[in-house]
Amino acid sequence: MNLKKNMSIITAVAVLQAFTVGSASAQTVDQGEAAVVTPAKVESVEVMKKEQPLTENEVKIKSSTSSKAEPTVEDTEASKSAVVETTPAAENDPAAVDQATTTNESEEGSAIQEGTAEDDKTPATPAQVEQQPATGDSTTGTLGGDLTLYMNSNKMEQDGKSYLAGQPMTVKNGVSYVAIRALVDRVGYGVKYDNKTKETIIISGDNELRFKTNSKVYTVNGESRTMKGPAYQQKNTFMVPLTSITQALNISYKVNQSAKTVVLNLHKKPVASFVISQKEIFAGDTVDYVTSYSSPNGLEITSERWTGRQDSFDQAGTYTISYQVQDSNGQWSDPYSVTIQVLQPNLPPVAMFTTDKDQYKMGEKITYMDQSTDDEGKIEKTVWDNNPLAFFEPGPQTVTLTVTDNHGATDTYSKVINITNETLYNFSDFNLLFTPVGQKFTFNGGEVTSMEKVPYTYRDEASLLIRSNSPETVNTEGIVYQESSSGQTRFMIHHVNNTGKRVKMYVIATNNNPYPAVFEQQNMGFAGPTPFATVAGKLSIDKWFKSIQTGADQKKEYFEPGESKLILTELNKTPMKEGQVISLYSDAFSDYSLDYNVILVEENKDPFEALPTLPVLDRDGVHNRGTYPNATRVITYDQQVGATPARLPLGDNASDPNLVGTDPMAYTDASNAGNFGVLYKITLSNVAPRTLISFNPRGGKYFGVALVNGQVVQIVDGSLSINTSSEQSVLYRTGSSSESVTILFSAAPGSNLPVNLLFTPLPMEK
Repeated sequence: MNLKKNMSIITAVAVLQAFTVGSASAQTVDQGEAAVVTPAKVESVEVMKKEQPLTENEVKIKSSTSSKAEPTVEDTEASKSAVVETTPAAENDPAAVDQATTTNESEEGSAIQEGTAEDDKTPATPAQVEQQPATGDSTTGTLGGDLTLYMNSNKMEQDGKSYLAGQPMTVKNGVSYVAIRALVDRVGYGVKYDNKTKETIIISGDNELRFKTNSKVYTVNGESRTMKGPAYQQKNTFMVPLTSITQALNISYKVNQSAKTVVLNLHKKPVASFVISQKEIFAGDTVDYVTSYSSPNGLEITSERWTGRQDSFDQAGTYTISYQVQDSNGQWSDPYSVTIQVLQPNLPPVAMFTTDKDQYKMGEKITYMDQSTDDEGKIEKTVWDNNPLAFFEPGPQTVTLTVTDNHGATDTYSKVINITNETLYNFSDFNLLFTPVGQKFTFNGGEVTSMEKVPYTYRDEASLLIRSNSPETVNTEGIVYQESSSGQTRFMIHHVNNTGKRVKMYVIATNNNPYPAVFEQQNMGFAGPTPFATVAGKLSIDKWFKSIQTGADQKKEYFEPGESKLILTELNKTPMKEGQVISLYSDAFSDYSLDYNVILVEENKDPFEALPTLPVLDRDGVHNRGTYPNATRVITYDQQVGATPARLPLGDNASDPNLVGTDPMAYTDASNAGNFGVLYKITLSNVAPRTLISFNPRGGKYFGVALVNGQVVQIVDGSLSINTSSEQSVLYRTGSSSESVTILFSAAPGSNLPVNLLFTPLPMEK
């Protein structure tokens, strides 16, 4: 008996050495790293007594050479030692198991149908479901607690209850095998048998594992993997390497050598969360809760519970709401909490206005005073109806104001004012006197041509204009402009994408000199992409003038000999969709000549790689392109203007001749019709007292800005344009004495030329 006890001790030592999958300190396997497990060269252990605690077993030790032989069926049945794949003791490193995230889905009522056992010579037939007698509750995997497997035993424990597997945890050739049905039932996975492929299938959420009898190869979601040893059957019990399941489903575990256990970590709670769809919640509003949840084990979510939830909160205040879910194993998630601020119910705005009087003469100026209020001070939209500055017919007039707050609530207020039969100003005189700067009025446009022309002269400042505007509508990738320039240069680029693709435009500058060069961007006006050409043109001029004022867009680029770089990069920041327009104005200076290529390519293409392959695109025959010298025109007029009606034409090719230049790609002369891209610097040294300066289009619709005495003035505020020659937009009025007025103007791309600046004496005020 002493000999048997000694042999038992030796056997236990061997078993513990063979079980060195985890670290010697029994730490949980790190799920962030995977290591190859190499079986140790240990002596095989043959258990003489089966299904007994290790300390009660009688063992005998075989030589290491004999352990290399494949065991017989009898040996297999006897070899019940609980040994997990081991690493050589000399390495002294913890063995690692491949990891993945665990998900489970229980499939109740399924039965394993397995192939023949190793000791069964008959053709493969579905195996009987292994029976699992248990001490305690035999219900399969319902709580999801950690599962304890006992070495060399069919005993399992979970949540304080004991269960028996169909076969003990067994070692074959240094590989630990477990009864697959017992394990998956406790873990809560589904298991079934595929008669066609003769495979035993484990289902865990979206994961599917397939095993075949007597094969080392198994599949995880269709991907083949190799186990340390083949799956086999033992007395109608299907046995697989433990690590094939833990590895595929990322079940972490640790080995307790002193207790002779392997503990599978199954404590994975479901996860719950929710959001409230409303950005703001007001007392009395219905609250929209949007929940989400998941189970790391792939289990069904069966229950949920809330704390603090209300479908509608009656009172304003701060509330904390918590949400939990429970999976089919009875495991509750941690509470997910959100603190919300319930606001007082939104009060609609109050529309209100007053007028300086309740009764007016025809042609008498009306002053409207908007006194609308909102409890949050956020009126976002104001719409007037029938509120001209004056009425020119007698009778009652109803004026209406509608306001909208930031929550979409509206209110409307109307007031009736009375217009008498008396006349203070006629329609023409009133508009000359009172139409605000940046707004337009109608008049007899036929009178303009009879007005005296201001006999101005001009001089040119050196500035080379590169006008890239043809083809205005670009139908294919290509080079839309090529030019070389040094010194002062102005770029005007205006194009529409009609390629059917998302594209970008670029300006590539190349220094082909044998010495370094510097490119200085002095200002920038860019607009787009937008579907509206007139909008892009107006905004580009607006931004250009503001950039001239502030100098905020100045930058430098340094070019080594032979180097190419992108310049004017605002142009290529945003791709152009089909039908969209871009418009750019910019002044620049280079100390040496640089070669410029303006190109349009698909948005994902490298412009430098694409450039050598791009064709030069032809002109469209309608719009203008060219290189024009002397693109800044300085007009100075010292004589008095405004004492009598007068006009100053621009872009008419008569008083203001077109710039003459070349089209370097077509090798032909070019005339800059409309003088788009020309900057006019107009100084009127002696504008008569009480003179209206206004803008009158003569070629069609115009949508732009001007810079008057250093102030940007919209040629019609907002999104409106000045449409016909019978409209004029107010730019400036002089006071009671003569004034010097400076105007900077450049024709907005997308608009029409020529235009006139009108000078009209103001009528006397009454």
